[in-house]
Amino acid sequence: QVQLVESGGGLAQTGASLRLSCAASGFTFGDYSMGWFRQAPGKEREFVARIDGGGRNTKYADSVKERFTISRDNAKNAVYLQMNTLKPEDTADYYCAAKIWWRSGDSKYDHWGQGTRVTVSS
Repeated sequence: QVQLVESGGGLAQTGASLRLSCAASGFTFGDYSMGWFRQAPGKEREFVARIDGGGRNTKYADSVKERFTISRDNAKNAVYLQMNTLKPEDTADYYCAAKIWWRSGDSKYDHWGQGTRVTVSS
């Protein structure tokens, strides 16, 4: 049974940092690229960051470049999102997702977590 469980969300002030974690199980973790997405209240879900199975290649949304860092630990079946210099517009539910290595782009992911809420106060 595939599971993606996010943690680390919460309330933060503008300029602060948070680190999200996602624990994966039920699939061969290294065969999957891992992504983070977010959905703000009243808005559509948007791509945040992605890391390939080996952890060598990453991609970021322009809105989070230079502030957020995605990483993974294949020995622990975990992916992380370090979020620095948080802004109120980063407030959203953050979702971890996995896509098999051969899938290109970020329009389709195979597995999704339930999300963790991040609230940034001004």
